[in-house]
Amino acid sequence: MKFNTYEKIVIVRGGGDVASGTIQKLYRSGFSVLILEVEAPTSIRREAAFSEAIYEGQFIVEGIKAKHIENIDEIENCWTEKIIPIMIDPKGELIYKLKPFAVIDAILAKYNLGTNRSMAPITIALGPGFIAGYDVDVVIETMRGHNLGRLIFNGEAQKNTGVPGEINGFSKERVIYSPEHGIIENTKEIGDIICNGDIIAYVNNIEVKASMDGVLRGIIRNRSKVKKETKIGDIDPRISEKTNCYTISEKARNIAGGVLEAILYIQNKREEKLCSH
Repeated sequence: MKFNTYEKIVIVRGGGDVASGTIQKLYRSGFSVLILEVEAPTSIRREAAFSEAIYEGQFIVEGIKAKHIENIDEIENCWTEKIIPIMIDPKGELIYKLKPFAVIDAILAKYNLGTNRSMAPITIALGPGFIAGYDVDVVIETMRGHNLGRLIFNGEAQKNTGVPGEINGFSKERVIYSPEHGIIENTKEIGDIICNGDIIAYVNNIEVKASMDGVLRGIIRNRSKVKKETKIGDIDPRISEKTNCYTISEKARNIAGGVLEAILYIQNKREEKLCSH
């Protein structure tokens, strides 16, 4: 297949749960989406993350299938079969081969891992670590609150505060962090009802306990390498909302709307400019 920028190819760097909201919306809107991931993704909300296809071979989120492929020649077949291809390419080397219509940096590393405006006619980044108008065309605000999903054309998104979003009055209590560097051994699964003090995992034989009652909305994949004080779990205090563990969050959908708006806005503005000349 000969790829070119006119085929509406969109490459999304990152396949975590927030990225998956954008991936879903772009796929549904008719774009040919390719996901680029690292060799060992560390998504927390794994049941709502296309990145799980790296481990499972294929993975379905809200009825949409992603498939891990290793050969660039398999991409077209995936699109024909209405499947989203996902490949391991942390440096984004495939971007220059495929010449996509747009590149979305949805890694959420809070700093730029190499995305730049030369990669595609339209470049968009989610969250802090990028300067709109310099690194990328548009930055999408990812901080919960009034500006969530806002398009930033000049400057940066709000800095990461390290404070989790509030649900039913709970914020910091909802997030579980690793007590040590090592390999995690999970004792609970996503969707389990847990109580404050329950052991949800071990890291190097050190107990990792739940900090509150609720539903285990996310936990890093079993046997993953983890670093001290990195996020490894997420608790939702609303036991009645257990099904939310398996669907894209309202935050991810809001951000996804911003991404789609940014693509269409830039495209329309450029077309208007061409027509005026």
